[in-house]
Amino acid sequence: MRRNPRRDLLAGLTVAIVALPLALGFGVSSGLGAEAGLATAVVAGALAAVFGGSNLQVSGPTGAMTVVLVPIVARYGPGGVLTVGLIAGLMLIGLAVARAGRYMQYVPAPVVEGFTLGIACVIGLQQVPNALGVAKPEGDKVLVVTWRAVEAFVRHPNWTAVGLALAVAVVMLIGARWRPAIPFSIVAVIAATVAAQLFHLDAAKPIGDLPAGLPAPSLSFLDPAALGSLLAPAVAVAALAALESLLSASVADGMTVGQKHDPDRELFGQGLANLAAPLFGGVPATGAIARTAVNVRTGAGSRLASLTHAAVLALIVLAAAPLVSRIPLAALAGVLLATAVRMVEVGSLRAMARATRSDAVVLVLTAVATLALDLVYAVIIGLVVAGALALRAVAKQARMEQVSFAPHLPGEDREEEYALLAEHIVAYRIDGPLFFAGAHRFLLELTEVADVRVVILRMSRVTTIDATGALVLKDALVKLNRRGIAVMTSGIRPGQRQVLDSVGVLDLLRLKGREYATTPEAIVGARAHLQCAGVLPVPAPRTGPIPVITEEFSR
Repeated sequence: MRRNPRRDLLAGLTVAIVALPLALGFGVSSGLGAEAGLATAVVAGALAAVFGGSNLQVSGPTGAMTVVLVPIVARYGPGGVLTVGLIAGLMLIGLAVARAGRYMQYVPAPVVEGFTLGIACVIGLQQVPNALGVAKPEGDKVLVVTWRAVEAFVRHPNWTAVGLALAVAVVMLIGARWRPAIPFSIVAVIAATVAAQLFHLDAAKPIGDLPAGLPAPSLSFLDPAALGSLLAPAVAVAALAALESLLSASVADGMTVGQKHDPDRELFGQGLANLAAPLFGGVPATGAIARTAVNVRTGAGSRLASLTHAAVLALIVLAAAPLVSRIPLAALAGVLLATAVRMVEVGSLRAMARATRSDAVVLVLTAVATLALDLVYAVIIGLVVAGALALRAVAKQARMEQVSFAPHLPGEDREEEYALLAEHIVAYRIDGPLFFAGAHRFLLELTEVADVRVVILRMSRVTTIDATGALVLKDALVKLNRRGIAVMTSGIRPGQRQVLDSVGVLDLLRLKGREYATTPEAIVGARAHLQCAGVLPVPAPRTGPIPVITEEFSR
């Protein structure tokens, strides 16, 4: 923090200017009011900056969290939201102690992109009532609320609110392309507020009175009797806080050189932040991707920038609450509409949709689930579908094909020997994984083998075997043996012997001495079996020197 404090202070000031309208807007959207958004940005922003695992992360209220909180407010009230935040904070600390942060890297990119697209759509739809200047209709489904707001606007149009919201959104979107370094969000909000005051735009409803300072910490909202019913919403909030915070920290790492966050410490810092924020009336917080990106782009190099952001917002709460209270709600709706538009990376979505059909399906399904259900269910659905499609793709790589065993025959008369043996022996090579997603296909292929006396299974190219694959293999061996077909195996890897032994495959092979290290040895065993069965004549005893088996022949 002492390396370049001037640069960090300037970055923190810039982030605070960007964060102010966002904190106000997300506080209003959550249903707890603008003061709740400011309290979250100050308290959670400071604690996460000190105790989190990223030097550049900026935390506070976010649109994704607002999406989860709206139905909680509708069902349990403001006190329920504060209690949920408290429980979620404890869960995040538990995840940090369990070192669960490392598993974030296994979330597929299509799930993240679909999740982000769905959040952007929900944030935009949430702003429709304020942007249209109508009272927020009842309901916890964003599509229903949006439709009712449009119906109310059709009955009593409020073009002043629409004009302010569109003007703020257009200024932000065009300004970001023209001069990215200028925080056009605060410029547009100030201009909209001044216009509303100068021209007495009564239709532009303001935020309303704000307290000049943070409230004293209190646990008066806590109702022990309601804790049981709030556990499920708390799990959703904790999961979202972990997911979004670690995603944001990863984005910050990718935008810099030499920075790398500690995922478990980040979860711990977010847990402390969410434990403290409800005590001051704040909503649950997460790492904020947009504010973190601004922090990095303006040259932040340490935690001092994030702390400065929280301190500046605290000063605004103390000194400028009366001015902030005059900001029109339609202007904040415009800020969040522009934020939702900027969240959608069209290039990334196009690239992901063109990558593979499976990626496109996961992306669209996650986005639709985010919009229609909720964020946690959307991520779970996305992960399950992505996992199923990945298993399907891996299972397709596994194959079993009939191969010639002629190259493995000793001596010079290989063609004559092969013609003699091929009538009674068939060899298969198994490539790839033999596991639950594709093992039953092998069972069907093996048990439908034509009328031969010996089947040789070359298993040196099997990459992995699970219990299902081992059981399927055992079932195939039993069925072939019942038909009088002997099964010889070769090349079983040491790492795969345990699972085969656990289900009795190796015992089945050892019983009749049919497991071999190499394919030539299996062929010798197959020939001996045919001779014992009277299918092949037993050769006369050899005279002369014993042939030498070379290393090349063994391979």
